[in-house]
This record gives sequence, structure tokens and C-alpha cells, in this order.
Amino acid sequence: MHFCLTGQYTPAALKNIMENPTTNRYEAAKKLTEAAGGKLVSMYSTATDGPGVMVIVDLPDASAAPAITGVVVESGALHNVKLIRLWTQDEIKQVRQKASELRGAYKPPGK
Repeated sequence: MHFCLTGQYTPAALKNIMENPTTNRYEAAKKLTEAAGGKLVSMYSTATDGPGVMVIVDLPDASAAPAITGVVVESGALHNVKLIRLWTQDEIKQVRQKASELRGAYKPPGK
């Protein structure tokens, strides 16, 4: 399962990064993802809402993603964190097929 985690560095984390500008946040993210049994697919720096990061991971189960998020937030490294489940085209095809099967089981209000 693929997930995208975005967030902004906290002021304390930014201070630490600026004091050690060669710090390797990719390796830290990779180590945490692998400890959860997953793979770090990609990692990007962002500047939209302040200095931040976007990480895409492939994890073996859905519980690993919020667990990783909790560890990172609790550490004080990131805030304004968002976690998004990403769907491959094959996965979304299965979702669409399931939705098509379920359509008749739901009645909207007033019907």
C-alpha cells in the first residue's frame, strides 16, 4: 500500500537542520520506513507552506502508516502533517468494481 506523508518542519527541527545542513533526512526516513517493513519510494523537500517534506512510502499494512506518522510527530520533527492513502491504477480498478457491485445496496435520503 502506498501512502504520501506531507508536513512542515517545526522551528526546533529547522534550527537543528540549519546547524547541521548536511544532515541526511532521507536516510532517517528510509530507516524508519524499513523498520515498519516498508520501502521508501521517494522523498522531496517542499516550500509551499513553509520548509517541509513530502514522503511516499510503500507499506505492507495500513496500520504502519499512521504509526510512522505518530513517531515522526511525537519526535517534534514535523507539524501540520497530512497522511494520504495512494491507490495504484490496479487498486482503484478493484475499488471501482466493488462500488459498482454495491450501488444497489444504498438508497440516498428521500428515496
